Amino acid sequence: MRHLITTDDLTKEEIETLFADAESFLKTPPPKLLQNRLIITLFFENSTRTRSSFEIAAKRLGADVVHLDVAKSSTKKGETLYDTAANLNAMGPDAIIVRHAQSGTPYQISRHVDCAIFNAGDGAHAHPSQALLDLFTIRKHFGGDIAGKRIAIVGDIKNSRVANSNMRLLPRFGMEIVLVAPPHFLPTATPFATTTRLEEVLDEVDVVMSLRTQTERHAHPIYASLKDYAGDYCITKERIGERNILLLHPGPVHRNIDIDDAMLADPRCKVLEQVRNGVAVRMAALKKLILANG
Repeated sequence: MRHLITTDDLTKEEIETLFADAESFLKTPPPKLLQNRLIITLFFENSTRTRSSFEIAAKRLGADVVHLDVAKSSTKKGETLYDTAANLNAMGPDAIIVRHAQSGTPYQISRHVDCAIFNAGDGAHAHPSQALLDLFTIRKHFGGDIAGKRIAIVGDIKNSRVANSNMRLLPRFGMEIVLVAPPHFLPTATPFATTTRLEEVLDEVDVVMSLRTQTERHAHPIYASLKDYAGDYCITKERIGERNILLLHPGPVHRNIDIDDAMLADPRCKVLEQVRNGVAVRMAALKKLILANG
């Protein structure tokens, strides 16, 4: 049984094959490789991009998609998460796509089902498909070889599953990472270079990945206002200047907090390209795991 719980579930060679499929899906209409397959989306946290991206990816491959409305599900009547998983498994899906606020939940569910589990984000732990689409976007921009390229990950790193997954994935392909954040947003222990000053690294990096400040994961307010944070860490046209830097963000973007309006409209910003690439990468992942599982 194969799942996509973290990016470590795929070898480099498997990722290369997955990216080749994603590239082909961007160029030509895909065959209905998942015709008559059933995919269930199970989101315990709000999502716009990830859920819709997975569902569009599945439907483009011909799969049937059923979304479980958690607010109206039996989990609200006291049913345990694992009983929910067992009951869904009994319906014979080919894959379940799970997002949950608790780290480790997709892995725990994978122990109770016979189908592929896709982690669509678990707490601050991992978001593997987002990291894969980020890597795909970076490689596409630089023409394939990214060994030695440097990326600054900027913002609420400690609470970011996107950052965690990218910190696991990008070094496998030779990228160097520097973490940029106020001290309370940095992980307590990290093998990567860190700085609290964005301006210190802008002349040294090829890519900037801005992150959303995840106030919903903060036990106590850290800044008096997000504008105070933006004063130091917002990616602005003035800060970036004419540097040839690729700008990414996993979304949703806090305009003029994470990235200002001018940079969002700048051709160096690839946020919408990430969304487009995400559908193709998730199509490739669905194809790989579902067909591999028979």
